[in-house]
Amino acid sequence: MTRRHLTTALAALTGAAVLFFGLNFLLNPGGSAPGFGIDPWPQGNASGYYIVKGVRDIAVGSTTFLLLALGQRRALGWVVLINAVIPLGDAFAVATHGGTLATVLGVHVFAALLVLLAAVMLLTEDRTRTAEQAPPADPRPAAG
Repeated sequence: MTRRHLTTALAALTGAAVLFFGLNFLLNPGGSAPGFGIDPWPQGNASGYYIVKGVRDIAVGSTTFLLLALGQRRALGWVVLINAVIPLGDAFAVATHGGTLATVLGVHVFAALLVLLAAVMLLTEDRTRTAEQAPPADPRPAAG
């Protein structure tokens, strides 16, 4: 597996995970909320935040796949880097609202590190090209 394939797989994984979380919060809010790490979850009208979280996660995940489909790998790297703020913010929310350290580190900080790894790999992708992969130099003499 080449670095480009690995980077594509990591980017797709980050996008797919966020899409999954978004769909899960929309379709199964009562089942998905406890895994986030904050208890108790909103009830009544406050449970409308599940829809907000779900829709935003779907938009973020879709952006990843749009940039992949368009071949905009450098822009994708920057977007993925910015998206690393999301699991870090989630970790902070869980840590400051009664969640366990295991959930903070094992779920949210781990996710942030995976997203950061994908971003760094995307942003340094072109710099790692070897001489064999570089396009051949033009053998014609320079016009003078």
